[in-house]
Amino acid sequence: MGISDSLGSLNDLSIDDLRELPTAPLPVRLLAIAVVGVVLVAAYWYFMVKPHMERIEGLTRQESTLRHDYDDAAAKAANLDAYKVQLEEMRHDFAVMLRQLPDNIDIESLLVDLSQTSVAAGLNVEYFRPQGEVQQEFYAEYPIQLRVAGSYHEFGDFVSGLSTLPRIVTLSNIDIKGDASGTGDLTMDLTATTYRYLTEDEQ
Repeated sequence: MGISDSLGSLNDLSIDDLRELPTAPLPVRLLAIAVVGVVLVAAYWYFMVKPHMERIEGLTRQESTLRHDYDDAAAKAANLDAYKVQLEEMRHDFAVMLRQLPDNIDIESLLVDLSQTSVAAGLNVEYFRPQGEVQQEFYAEYPIQLRVAGSYHEFGDFVSGLSTLPRIVTLSNIDIKGDASGTGDLTMDLTATTYRYLTEDEQ
């Protein structure tokens, strides 16, 4: 019996034929052994090897993530001392700048400075309204509401003049409106704020 004949006879195998397999021709027995071997190897790979391979792949991905996190943490730890030094320098510089502020506010001289600056810019000062001191953590703010009248160019000169004052003055809440009388003049409402340094007792 040839191999082709043996392969054809496998299609007609029954339980009785399997019982007679030990006495079957050699090609049939070899083919049956090969088929059983392939089935066993496939089953072993699917049920034993594949789950382990998937677990290994998962652990490999987890290892990559952990290595990345470790590298980030190691880089931060290596620069920790430099960050501490930089933070201390920033605190020192901030303290120096705070101490450059006056420890008291001379309201009369401040009003004179604002008045002279506005007059020098050609503006008409309609009112000053000091709002009272507002204390923060390291410094105090002293806002003053004022209204001036003039042109855009004069407003620009006024702001430039404030920037040259020996004290720090910031402007906020700026509102410019046209004159209802039709003269062409503008009015500007704003808040000018100056600052002072709080002493250690006040802090």
